[in-house]
Amino acid sequence: MMSASSPSTPALRASDADRDRTIELLRAAVGDGRLDPDEFGERLDAALTARTLDALTPLITDLVVPELRPLAQSPGGALAMPSDWTQPERLVIKEHHGSARREGRWTLPHRLDVRTAWSKVTLDLSEAVYGAPELLIDLKVQGGKVALTLAPGMTVDANELSVRHSTLSITKDPDDDTPRTLHVSLVGKLRHASLDTRWSTDPRR
Repeated sequence: MMSASSPSTPALRASDADRDRTIELLRAAVGDGRLDPDEFGERLDAALTARTLDALTPLITDLVVPELRPLAQSPGGALAMPSDWTQPERLVIKEHHGSARREGRWTLPHRLDVRTAWSKVTLDLSEAVYGAPELLIDLKVQGGKVALTLAPGMTVDANELSVRHSTLSITKDPDDDTPRTLHVSLVGKLRHASLDTRWSTDPRR
């Protein structure tokens, strides 16, 4: 037995950057079909709440494709991304007679495709991580509801969205002086559905 005075090696703490890298790999996996939306949601929740690298590693060990080098632990303890890995361009959300939710600290793709029928979709971008100045959301929604939450400084354009027998509601950003950070373009088709876009009023922002 280990002596009470023998120190054990503490698990290395995960940083926000470690969690973001893990989430990007999970997003790549759901984008190419290696994870279904339910599995992605479960692993995303686990990644967002992970406190150590040991908790993050099992979430992606079965997802690294053969041509890429496995994630390695750098001398500083952070997860090292493969040098030839790139952020996926697209994330596809598919749902029929159900619900899909993306919220909290998640990494936005360059393009988000929403393919749903009679479902409830919640897209909260107020705490999302993004690098590009624009996000294209391509909607093919039949029935149901889409709720889109933006952070102050984000702008939205729905001029290219075709709406038929549906309701489109875009509230005005309450903080007009906030510098623009992300432009969201809504395109595609909305049929017998509703889309509600509002801006977060989180006092921390």
